[in-house]
Amino acid sequence: MRHGKKFNHLGRTASHRKALLSNMASSLIKYKRINTTVAKAKALRKYVEPLITKAKSNTTNSRRVVFKYLQDKESIIELFADIAEKVANRPGGYTRILKTDTRLGDNAEMCVMELVDYNELLLEEKKPKIAKRSRRRKSKSSLSESVVTEEAQTETIETEKDEVVNEVTKSETNASSDKEDEKI
Repeated sequence: MRHGKKFNHLGRTASHRKALLSNMASSLIKYKRINTTVAKAKALRKYVEPLITKAKSNTTNSRRVVFKYLQDKESIIELFADIAEKVANRPGGYTRILKTDTRLGDNAEMCVMELVDYNELLLEEKKPKIAKRSRRRKSKSSLSESVVTEEAQTETIETEKDEVVNEVTKSETNASSDKEDEKI
């Protein structure tokens, strides 16, 4: 009888379950996000969160204890170097389970399990989007305003041309008077 036994056996023997959770935990630590079933994710949460808490104290003993569970040097290095540094101020709740659709073959509930501090989409600030309005026709008032602004632009261009022409003629007359002065 299983009175009072609270963990999910996942339909596996003890050694198979231990290997499964160890492999899933090291994959979660390496890749920061994994796709799995909801039952496995809930079992993995109970397995991996104490390991992350243990990794906060970077001692030889804590490394040995965590290595006993994970059996993967690369994930141990990643856990103690990057992850423990990021979750140092967090008191718990290092993982997040986001439910997705059901699996096509056996209709099992699927989810994405991820480390909380590594979701870039949720961490970046949401910028307000400016809505662009597209109109097919301009209203009569905007047409008259655009005509007025075009006339004002042509007037300013004409005055700028006149100023440039005046400056050029002045410089030419000054240059010719300088040449005459040199001749004398």
